[in-house]
Amino acid sequence: MATEDALYRLLAWTSPSYPTGAFSYSHGLEWAVEAGEVTDVAGLVAYVEAALRRGGGWIDAVLFAHAWRSAPDEEAFDAIAELAAAFRGSAETALESRQQGHSFLQVTRQAWPHPWLDAYAQRQRGRPAAHAAVMALACAAHGIALAPSLHAYLHAFAANLVSAGVRLVPLGQTDGQRATARLATIVSEVCDAAQACPLDELGTAAPRLELCSFHHETQYTRLFRS
Repeated sequence: MATEDALYRLLAWTSPSYPTGAFSYSHGLEWAVEAGEVTDVAGLVAYVEAALRRGGGWIDAVLFAHAWRSAPDEEAFDAIAELAAAFRGSAETALESRQQGHSFLQVTRQAWPHPWLDAYAQRQRGRPAAHAAVMALACAAHGIALAPSLHAYLHAFAANLVSAGVRLVPLGQTDGQRATARLATIVSEVCDAAQACPLDELGTAAPRLELCSFHHETQYTRLFRS
């Protein structure tokens, strides 16, 4: 696919205006702010970095790469997609991934149709679909290379958490952009590492993030769904 066409699709699919509901999730960040663990730009960057390197972002990145590569093989892709839908440490982060995956699939089939997406929807038949797996399938189906596809996905993951942090701490818009700039190298490094990670070596080590998600489930007053 021409670079301009691929870029246009990636910008559309990772835009805050793409109706996946990403704005309503904070990946446990809301509790971290409530508990006083994230109070400034440095704390926000540290939280997002942990999610990218050792938490849900890392899981998504590795499974995205494997899903993209297996997309032409329905049986192989479905196995990766099933793992991606299950690979979450809390009920809220599972909801976060699955709801966005369902919305992404539904909208993309209408706006950017492809037989692979229709076939997966038929096979899925209402079962959970992880956002990372569904976007990987869409990118592969439309001939968008793995590296930029994964980079765009991770940027959107990080940018959504930064946006949540700007509202929650709260921070100014300039501080939000400082956080985004500091995360650029991290996103790039995670993208490269995920593409080289074998599936049987996939794992996480971010217990503080998981605890934030668990506590968020019973947080008295909250703005976000995770």
